[in-house]
Amino acid sequence: MLISLRREYAHLVTSGAQLLLLLVGLKLESRNGWLVCLSIMAAISILAWLSALNRLRTIRDTPTSKIASAVQGYVELTGRGHPFGEPLLGKLSLLPCLWYRYKIEQRNSERKWRSMDSGESDDTFILRDETGECVVDPEQAEILTQHRDQWLDGDYRYTEWKLIELDSLYVIGQFRTQGGSSVEFDTNAELSALLAEWKKDMPALLKRFDLDNDGTLNSQELTLARSAASREVAKMMREAQAQADINIISRSRDGELFLVSNLDQDKLSRRFLLWGWAHLLIFFGALGGIGWVLQSARS
Repeated sequence: MLISLRREYAHLVTSGAQLLLLLVGLKLESRNGWLVCLSIMAAISILAWLSALNRLRTIRDTPTSKIASAVQGYVELTGRGHPFGEPLLGKLSLLPCLWYRYKIEQRNSERKWRSMDSGESDDTFILRDETGECVVDPEQAEILTQHRDQWLDGDYRYTEWKLIELDSLYVIGQFRTQGGSSVEFDTNAELSALLAEWKKDMPALLKRFDLDNDGTLNSQELTLARSAASREVAKMMREAQAQADINIISRSRDGELFLVSNLDQDKLSRRFLLWGWAHLLIFFGALGGIGWVLQSARS
């Protein structure tokens, strides 16, 4: 649930939850109702303010790295977005993109929109700068994009958000390099696994190493089999180490901000700063409303 809230932060802080609570308070028309609604508003606002402040500090305090020289760990990268293999197609528009989120709503008899279906892609794509490239794994990322399409078809409303090829992207998250020199290869474990796999097909194993054709493997034949398996494992290790290094940026296990956006760093900073001030004002406004309700009850 916490991961879901982090991923949907951009929607949470602009969802109009406080406005909805005000409407509920007006409808209840009671002192206790107002106190409950205003208290919830204050709680939501202070949590959203702290969250916006944390994002603002993270973006401002994390230096931008080049992909080729980025350290292993938490980094900030910028570059252009490219598809990883065949381009992804938007769920609703069927247009090429790097990532999409969609929502389908239906208008009911009261002329209100009800969500019918929603979701987002988790396909990887490439971030490329002048020094190299990095695979972006957007699963559980907080994504802010300027590309939003919405259209009506009868009583249905379709909305799709996208990142598209050649977008200028800002990414902050956990960076790692795997393959080649960084590959972890347990020779003993791989040897045991390979021998166990061979033993599952005993006729083939006997055909290769049963030199005296007695239907069993003696100690000498077992030594031959183990030696052949060792050569296979050594070959596997050489092939793994020969593979090119792959850079990947994804969600941090520590729950740090994992953000992907086609807004630049300055615009993101201003957005989180404005959100922070807005929620701080709403927080103090809610506290003032609580005080007014309590004062009215005494008079």
